Amino acid sequence: MQFKLPELGEGVHEGELTKWKVKKGDQVAYDQPLCEIMTDKATVEIPSAFKGKVAELNAKEGEVVKVGQVMLTFEGTAVAGAGASESKQATPAPSAPAPMSAAPAKSAQASSAPAQTVNVGGLAIESRPLAAPSTRKLARENGVDLGRIQGSGPHGRILTEDVERMVGGGGSGAVAGGAMPAYKPPVGRTSIPAGPQEERVPFRGLRKAIATKMRQSKDHATHFTYVEEADVSQLVQLRKQVKEIGEKQGVKVTFLPFIMKAMVAGLKKYPILNSSLDEEKAEIVYKKYFNIGLSIQTDDGLTAPVVKDVENKTILHLAHDIEEIVKRARTKKLTQDDFHGGTITLTNAGTIGGLFATPIINYPEVAILGFNKIFRKPVVVNSGGSEQIAIRDWTYFSISLDHRVVDGAIGAEFMKEFIRYIENPALLFLENNL
Repeated sequence: MQFKLPELGEGVHEGELTKWKVKKGDQVAYDQPLCEIMTDKATVEIPSAFKGKVAELNAKEGEVVKVGQVMLTFEGTAVAGAGASESKQATPAPSAPAPMSAAPAKSAQASSAPAQTVNVGGLAIESRPLAAPSTRKLARENGVDLGRIQGSGPHGRILTEDVERMVGGGGSGAVAGGAMPAYKPPVGRTSIPAGPQEERVPFRGLRKAIATKMRQSKDHATHFTYVEEADVSQLVQLRKQVKEIGEKQGVKVTFLPFIMKAMVAGLKKYPILNSSLDEEKAEIVYKKYFNIGLSIQTDDGLTAPVVKDVENKTILHLAHDIEEIVKRARTKKLTQDDFHGGTITLTNAGTIGGLFATPIINYPEVAILGFNKIFRKPVVVNSGGSEQIAIRDWTYFSISLDHRVVDGAIGAEFMKEFIRYIENPALLFLENNL
């Protein structure tokens, strides 16, 4: 019997096999995870639609596999109902060793069934040009920037032919949006000679997706970082009080909900930081909603799912949403929708340490705010008209901005407004933000 790669989502025809979760000889139960497939949007965990023994794995980790391709063969039966049947999800193996002459018809149930679980590989990749992994590979090998190509496929998807026309000098699927030359990587690829005391692991999956996303951001956005310090003594006290309230309701309250609310207050006054640049249409797109991406470190790497509708949620509601999204990120239960619609990103390294950092923008957003450790230190304060030394809770915030869209002065003004709310968090009550 054969198990073929089911539908992965609308417009998704292939993906990279990043990890097998079974091996030859394993006994597999229905709905047991078989493997992880990374698409252009997220890494999908493929569940079993059969029960039986794995006879052979027919694809290798790191291989680009297509919908309908045989992934493995097994001895057993397909499970009828719940998204799979023997006739649709698995078919009898041919008696001769020759391959099947044609791919099977798509399963109506498989195409309509939602993905079971999705892990943290998205990184807001929906912002990338729509193209298959094989097309991206061809573009990289030829130094072609996919962001400069007008795709000729469905929904503007960039096809292999579009890249080939670009390499050949243009054509109907050539550059969109002006005469800017495509990004050209350095001639030749880095090669490191093998050594006797070294270990090599494949560079793929989420780690590779992060590299692609970071390279895209650096190639497009013109980064600069602004750093400011803040007295967070009042915020520490307020958070302590709200934390006690949250504990009674089973909600863990961190500093992040307060920071997100202060970000919204600053973005309302300086909305350019809540925008994106549509390079093809030469338009700045102002977002009149506030969806904040949250950088989360997982065992597989960094990801940035989105906390949505921040403006209209209370501190406790946000705390619950943040706790839930972090838990799902670290257990590989995020959905593709968790990566859609971000307007700005917040990264938090404070639990680890460090004074400040220069975070990389989550392109095509134009800003990312860094929150760092809170520490106690002596500072000069004005009390009753005289200066005194006092011990205060202190921290630094850093914000990286796309200088094509945001001027340095505007970035500094935003930080001034943001920190006003951080240092005086009671103001958030006046904004009806709590």
